Amino acid sequence: MQLDDTLIALADETRRGILKQLASGEARVTEVAEPFDISLNSVSKHIRLLERAGLVRRRVSGRDHFLSLDPKPFDELTEWMAKTREFWNSRLDLLEAALRAEDAIEKARKTSPQPNPRRKK
Repeated sequence: MQLDDTLIALADETRRGILKQLASGEARVTEVAEPFDISLNSVSKHIRLLERAGLVRRRVSGRDHFLSLDPKPFDELTEWMAKTREFWNSRLDLLEAALRAEDAIEKARKTSPQPNPRRKK
């Protein structure tokens, strides 16, 4: 599932850092790897995961590999989050209404006059 790949890719700080760099434009793989205190091979593994999630595109020109950000998976993630938020908001609104109704019933019971069993007419 594409959404799973996107969430897995975003779960790592290094991969989020790579995406942050690419948000300002296309860059060579070596430029992307430069700020990280890990090997180029390790950065390449992170990049491959980002590519598999569809978050990063690679363009090869001769020996140079250029990376760029692809926003489409972010749009899909945003849409999923909005739908999920809408679902849970409606559920929580229903729960709140039920709890308020229960509180009102309990309050009404406590404030209504109770018949006196000792009283005879």
